[in-house]
Amino acid sequence: MSRASKLTLLGTSAFAVLTVLFVHHQQSSEKTAMHQGVVRDMEQQRIKRERQLDFDMQRELEAEYKKIQTVHETVADAADAESRTGRVVPPSAPVVAAPEPSSGAR
Repeated sequence: MSRASKLTLLGTSAFAVLTVLFVHHQQSSEKTAMHQGVVRDMEQQRIKRERQLDFDMQRELEAEYKKIQTVHETVADAADAESRTGRVVPPSAPVVAAPEPSSGAR
């Protein structure tokens, strides 16, 4: 074989080997990236489930507290309650107990 044909064979063989190695590396990188996407999706689903459970728990607590306490949803609801009862109830007034009359003289 001539020197030119040996160099051509060597060059094409090296190119083929490098191409196979590059494709193998590329496939490994894509597989890793796809796996990371699955891991990220699973983490997002876990966070979503935790948030939904927290939301459901808060909703249950709200329903329980609404059974116990009087809650006005808006200022308009408070105004309606005021017009029905005739009492003015400030939205954030503190509850103060009235002093009891003393039965004994000093």
